[in-house]
Amino acid sequence: MFFPLVLASCGLIGGDNDAPDLVARGNLCGVPGIEGTVIGTVEGPGACGISNAVSVTSVGGVTLSQASSMNCKTARTLHSWTTKQAIPTIGNAGGGVRSFKVAAHYACRTRNHQRGARLSEHAKGNAIDISEFRLADGSAISVLNDWGGGKRGKILRKLHKSACGPFGTVLGPNSDRHHRDHFHFDTASHRGGAFCR
Repeated sequence: MFFPLVLASCGLIGGDNDAPDLVARGNLCGVPGIEGTVIGTVEGPGACGISNAVSVTSVGGVTLSQASSMNCKTARTLHSWTTKQAIPTIGNAGGGVRSFKVAAHYACRTRNHQRGARLSEHAKGNAIDISEFRLADGSAISVLNDWGGGKRGKILRKLHKSACGPFGTVLGPNSDRHHRDHFHFDTASHRGGAFCR
């Protein structure tokens, strides 16, 4: 069930352990430039679900192709990476980035949909998958089609590298066959630092 942003003033405010309120100073997740709505609790079987979820539609002026459910930590990380890395890296290519094609966001599932695998970070609201960076001129930088080389391939490699650190896990075409057509970004913490392939 979705709740409009204005309900925050009626008491629907909370955050993940290291997050500010879902709505602070009139901003979703306390950050100007994150647009969307407060969802609240997303319940799921077992360990699935998000205790304080938001549905994000835009970050830093870049639209998401579909409203994406996540926690505020992930929304703030996506916004920061978008404004500090993605927008400058793409620059004026095709007139600049206008939207991200979202391949996946919250879903109660295992890693790579494999039976017996550990629970995916998607199941906790910690992850988003992006398959294309759509540009102002109507073209797109596609992970599937452009990863190999050329100018757009170089942009993709820079985007992948720049996400390593802000996000705890970054997976792309070099990681395995499951990620040949998208980037997986999540905010999981790893003992040895960010895990990027």
